[in-house]
Amino acid sequence: MEEVSYKTVTPEAFSKLDHAAVTLVDLREPDEVLVHGIEGAINIPFSQFATRLDEIPRKKPVYVFCRVGDWSEQMAEILADRGYDVAHLAGGYQALRKYLEGEGTTPPPAESIQKPAERTLIDAKGLKCPGPIVKVADWLRDKPEGTQITVEATEDAFYSDIRIWCERTGNRLDSLHFENGVIRAEITRANPKGAPSAAAERNDKTFVVFSGDLDKAIAAFIMANGAAAMGRRVTMFFTFWGLNILRRPEKTGAVKSFIEKMFGAMMPRGTKKLGLSRMNMLGAGPRMIRWIMKEKGISSLEELIESAKAHGVRLVACQMSMDIMGIHKEELLDGVELGGVSTFLGSGENSDMSLFI
Repeated sequence: MEEVSYKTVTPEAFSKLDHAAVTLVDLREPDEVLVHGIEGAINIPFSQFATRLDEIPRKKPVYVFCRVGDWSEQMAEILADRGYDVAHLAGGYQALRKYLEGEGTTPPPAESIQKPAERTLIDAKGLKCPGPIVKVADWLRDKPEGTQITVEATEDAFYSDIRIWCERTGNRLDSLHFENGVIRAEITRANPKGAPSAAAERNDKTFVVFSGDLDKAIAAFIMANGAAAMGRRVTMFFTFWGLNILRRPEKTGAVKSFIEKMFGAMMPRGTKKLGLSRMNMLGAGPRMIRWIMKEKGISSLEELIESAKAHGVRLVACQMSMDIMGIHKEELLDGVELGGVSTFLGSGENSDMSLFI
C-alpha cells in the first residue's frame, strides 16, 4: 500500500497547535471566515486554491482545514505532492467547533477564535468606469494596513477591474460576489513587505494625446484616471490637435499675429467645442454622446479632467506644437505644464506603457 504523504490531525491536536510555529490555511469562503474564523489563518477559498498556491509559505508545517474535512484532505494531498510538510484537520471546522464547545477535554486557547471583523461599506453603485475604482483608491489611500472594506458596485466591468486593481496595488481581495445585479467586493488594506515599488517596476504610464476628438479625449482621461487610481505616475503629453482639449473656453486677450488668430478661429476652444471622430453630424453627435453619458451616470470629459488633476496626473502641453498653432500659455487650463520632446522621452523611459491617442 502506498504510504500517505500527509498527516491527519484530530480537533484536539489541532486546538493545541502553536500558531506561531505553523501556517494555517482556511479553505472556506470568506463569509464563513468572518463569522467563525481562526486567528492567523490564511484564507484561500477552495475555488481559488489552484491559482493561489504560491501564497502558502514553505518554511513552517502547513495545516489546512475546511468546513467538514473533505476539501482539506484533497488539498493536503496536492501540497504534499509539491513538497510541503502538510496536515489536514479531520472533520474540518465543524468538528473543531464541536470539540471546543465542550465535548473535548481541552479548553480552547483564548486567542484561537477570531471575532468577526468590522468592515466599512463603500457605496459605488451607479458609478461608471473609472468611478468605482477611483472611489475605492481614494478611500483607502490614507488608511492603515489591515483596514477592511466592503464595496458594492453595479457596473459589470467592476468585477474584473477590482481584481486587477487589488493584484497590482498589493491590497487583498478577500471575496468577490455578483448577486441580484450588485457586485460585492471585500478588501483588506495591505502593503506586503518586500513588494517592489511602482518606480522600481517602471510602472509609470505615458499618453501622447494627438487627437482633439471628444471620444478619444474621453478614452484617454478614463485610462489616465484608472492608472492614477492604481497608484501609477501618469503623464499626458498633448500635441497638435490634442492641445485644443487644454484650451480655456473663454477668450483670454492673448496678443496674437494674424496667422495665429486665423488658426485660433478655425480650432475648437475648449472641451465643449470638441467634435467626434465619427458621426459628428454637424455637432449633433457630441451633444448626443454627452446626453447619453449624463443619463448613464458617466463622468463628463470636464469632470474626468478635474479628477485627473486632483489625482496627480501630469498634463504637459507641447511647446513646439503651441508655437506652430499659435496657442499661448495663458490660453491653457490651470495646472498644465509646458514641455518638449525630452519631457516626453523622459516619462516614456520610466513607463511600461506609452499610448498614442
